[in-house]
Amino acid sequence: MSKFCLTVTCPSQRGIVAAIASYVAEQGCNITDSAQFDDADNGQFFMRMSATAAADIQLEKLHKGFAEIAKPFGMAYQFHDQSAAMKVVIMVSRFGHCLNDLLYRVRIGALAIEIVAVISNHMDYQKVVVNHDIPFHHIKVTPQNKVEAEARIMNVVEETGAELIVLARYMQILSDAMCQKMSGRIINIHHSFLPSFKGANPYKQAYERGVKLIGATSHYVTADLDEGPIIEQDIVRVTHAQSASDYVSLGRDVEAGVLARAIHAHAHHRVFLNGTKTVVFPASPGSYSSKRMG
Repeated sequence: MSKFCLTVTCPSQRGIVAAIASYVAEQGCNITDSAQFDDADNGQFFMRMSATAAADIQLEKLHKGFAEIAKPFGMAYQFHDQSAAMKVVIMVSRFGHCLNDLLYRVRIGALAIEIVAVISNHMDYQKVVVNHDIPFHHIKVTPQNKVEAEARIMNVVEETGAELIVLARYMQILSDAMCQKMSGRIINIHHSFLPSFKGANPYKQAYERGVKLIGATSHYVTADLDEGPIIEQDIVRVTHAQSASDYVSLGRDVEAGVLARAIHAHAHHRVFLNGTKTVVFPASPGSYSSKRMG
């Protein structure tokens, strides 16, 4: 048996779920999980369905035949092979906690993606990346070579067939053109103090202000800096008895976990763009959750 998932977005109306379920059943497939959301604010419908199919049933055939079902509802849809790991390019600067966390999760099978390349504007993590048998690309970025540097980045993405770029604390602002070209395919992570504590040493600033909650936000990258549709967030409490270095350590842990969960949701096609927001369907029972990892 092969496993696939179907993602659907369309204007809301009656009969969508029935039409999809009937088609899947008629093709000899068995639905194993299904989630849907009807946004009453904008009239949009979102659905993700997991199913199993006999080995001789091709996704290409399912996709082609589904066109007759999709047309009257105005559906945008895609069939995804769940056995195929999503190809990902990771970009990092000098903070390596998220990169190291992702490398570890992939190595132990807790995050089912294929890291096809790591790009950095510094050399700090070349050795650790190469030791994982992953190609490392040092692409220095300056105000003078930014256009050329982004062209080299996109060459890596295109040559590797990467479907997603992850900014694992990559401390460079991407151009509007790159954000638009990769819309919905770049995920970023940052602390959730914004806009309160901008610039250098945000955790030190938070410590000096007596902040009681430290958080992290993972979102899709848009031309509006750190304002893209949010995928995942989390927080941890701190007290007056903790130091600024404690804030940094706790913040790094939260950032790593939030980024991993956001990537997991995207790689399993559980995230749908919905204007300036996202619809994120929960993982099915028994699926991976970064909170379970010690």
